[in-house]
Amino acid sequence: MPELPEVETVARGLRAALVGCSIAGVEIRWKRSITTPDPTAFARRLEGQTVADVGRRGKWIAIVLDSSDTLLVHLRMTGQLLLDSGACPDERYTRVLFLLDDGRRLRFSDVRKFGRIVLTTNPDDVLGDLGPEPLADDFTAARFGELLAQRWGRIKPLLLDQRFLAGLGNIYASEALWRASVHPLRQANSLAPDEVQRLHEGIRSVLRAAIAAGGTTLEDAAYQQADGQPGEFSRQLAVYGREGEACPCCGAAIERVKVGQRSTYLCPRCQLLPEEE
Repeated sequence: MPELPEVETVARGLRAALVGCSIAGVEIRWKRSITTPDPTAFARRLEGQTVADVGRRGKWIAIVLDSSDTLLVHLRMTGQLLLDSGACPDERYTRVLFLLDDGRRLRFSDVRKFGRIVLTTNPDDVLGDLGPEPLADDFTAARFGELLAQRWGRIKPLLLDQRFLAGLGNIYASEALWRASVHPLRQANSLAPDEVQRLHEGIRSVLRAAIAAGGTTLEDAAYQQADGQPGEFSRQLAVYGREGEACPCCGAAIERVKVGQRSTYLCPRCQLLPEEE
């Protein structure tokens, strides 16, 4: 957390607010938030650069500058990129502060300090190993089936592997598997063509719905949009975080199991595990 819908929402908000703005200065309050270059060179290189575009690749936000530089930001568990027009009442968790030429500030806030920022002239050095984008036009059900056919592992951990598919995390993998009526412990290459089709559609439909709702803000409020507003998709979650509640489809009690050391939510009636698996 945040996952693809949250990162996409933040990227869209920043694109609308930052393109054409210049960076007047940088304050680095937690040096380890900067992966490369060293913090002094990082701040010096950014000063005076103008934002040309803001995009996303997987769970990375890509702020394209008017030079050959791209600022890559990975929010990890608790990172936030927040825009404000002046002093913030609570700056305890501000790790990096970008001062803009119009007086606004872009704050990288990170409670647990796991987020990372990279300034690079070659984004592929960081993003090159990522798998396909699940919402891309060329990510078809047929292509998805080809990728699954080559994998023997369990489907849920595979969906979380960013080298296999970029952007999915624990929330939306659980939701997509429920939409497809696929058990998270199914062997990836055991899915029948109709199951591949359902899972492909489940992934894409849940991601689109979550983006439309501004992402998912859970009770810890770790995720916020760039303007500080929460995401509203938590109201639409069918299984994630709903252990013991009724399945929206059949009414059975939602269960929580551990898959690959991660909590996974499922409906034991809708998502049957074949006996041979």
